[in-house]
Amino acid sequence: MPAKRICVIDGQGGGIGATVIKYLKAAYGDSIEVIALGTNAIAAANMLRAGANKGASGENAICFSVTQVEVIVGTIAITWANAMLGEVTPAMAAAITSSLAIKLLLPLSQEQIRIVGIINEPLPHFVQRLVEREIKEVLNHV
Repeated sequence: MPAKRICVIDGQGGGIGATVIKYLKAAYGDSIEVIALGTNAIAAANMLRAGANKGASGENAICFSVTQVEVIVGTIAITWANAMLGEVTPAMAAAITSSLAIKLLLPLSQEQIRIVGIINEPLPHFVQRLVEREIKEVLNHV
């Protein structure tokens, strides 16, 4: 059975994506293929160093790759045009939200948006819940 493909999308320095990838690889090893998609080359490089199997950056890479995976992981801001200081283009946001992949979004953003009902927790808590509960459930049903 081929490894499930999970793309992790991040921008700016790729720190959140790198954290997610480290947790994913520690928990699932080679049973998953992690594709690091950076809104810029620095983010992609940092996620590759964190253990991603493949990586790419830029609008076209993101728009194409989200059609090739079973799961998309990132902050909620990856679905918002012009988020991350404009690094998320309208085309990226449209491709991500239109993808048939399951989207697992962390409720983090630098934008002036508050999502009512979300508890403000440190990144490691969100990532741990993502890896131990959400990814596990998705992998069992994809």
